[in-house]
Amino acid sequence: MRIAVTGSIATDHLTFFPGRFTEQLLPDQLAHVSLSFLVDRLEVRRGGVAANIAFGLGGLGLDPLLIGAVGADFADHEVWLKEHGVDTGGVVVSAERHTARFMCTTDADANQIAAFYAGAMTEARTIDLTRLPVGPERLGLVVVAANDPVAMVRHTHQCRRLGIPFAADPSQQLATLDGAEARDLIEGARWLFTNEYEAALLREHTGWRTRDVLERVGTWITTLGERGVRIRRAADGLDLTVPAVADVPVVDPTGVGDAFRAGFLAATGWGLPVDCAARLGCALAAQSLSAVGSQTYDPASPALLATVARGYGSAMADQLAPHLEGIR
Repeated sequence: MRIAVTGSIATDHLTFFPGRFTEQLLPDQLAHVSLSFLVDRLEVRRGGVAANIAFGLGGLGLDPLLIGAVGADFADHEVWLKEHGVDTGGVVVSAERHTARFMCTTDADANQIAAFYAGAMTEARTIDLTRLPVGPERLGLVVVAANDPVAMVRHTHQCRRLGIPFAADPSQQLATLDGAEARDLIEGARWLFTNEYEAALLREHTGWRTRDVLERVGTWITTLGERGVRIRRAADGLDLTVPAVADVPVVDPTGVGDAFRAGFLAATGWGLPVDCAARLGCALAAQSLSAVGSQTYDPASPALLATVARGYGSAMADQLAPHLEGIR
């Protein structure tokens, strides 16, 4: 199954604060916050949710098509993605703007404070899914990840009109969407991805209860951080929680959710059941969590299968081994 991934493509500026944000916030002064954190290092890395997901899928041998808008400064990032199995034929280059920037500070508890400059990403709304180098009829799934909001709405509508199954992954953009937009983006999705906070935000913005959301999507996948992932589906009453891989060193949480999505979608693309897909997603997330940057782990490393075996047993590793062994 050919997967297209739409969404942000960015350069990440990652800094690390050795203290705790919570210790710097005064409850009686939250209306007047003015803080500066002295950070101890800076990492400039390749990122963006669509690029991160595509990187993971490419490393697992799925030949994903990346769709998004970038600046002329994307050249090195593009070479990197191509070297890791990503088709960049759906990427457009802006003549006026730089590639988006993600600026994030992580504290000692892995909490993050971030800002995002959209830059060229605002031009993603001009991308037409019917004019890609890969015809819509060859796409088995389109991931609509966080992007220019107009682009997200356009690509969701095109998927419905063209009959292409899609995964809704609004993530960071939920904060900017009104209720009608949020409802529009998830209605009819085969997969809906959120983290726990985003799940609550989605219910608040849409005005829908959990049952209402489940009636409008195929399967809802909610990542729970160190507690793993919950998978719910109305059609058969599925309500499954898969634990995370235990005792993983926390080096950098940036892009961990994107790695999970890549592992989950790769496994479902291979025709594996969702419980197996969730375990592969959690194992890939563990690999990402142990590396600085969201595209520095190796999805095809033998260590991935070892992580599956350690976290979920040899039977699960044996089930995944035919798909993971010999990727490259």
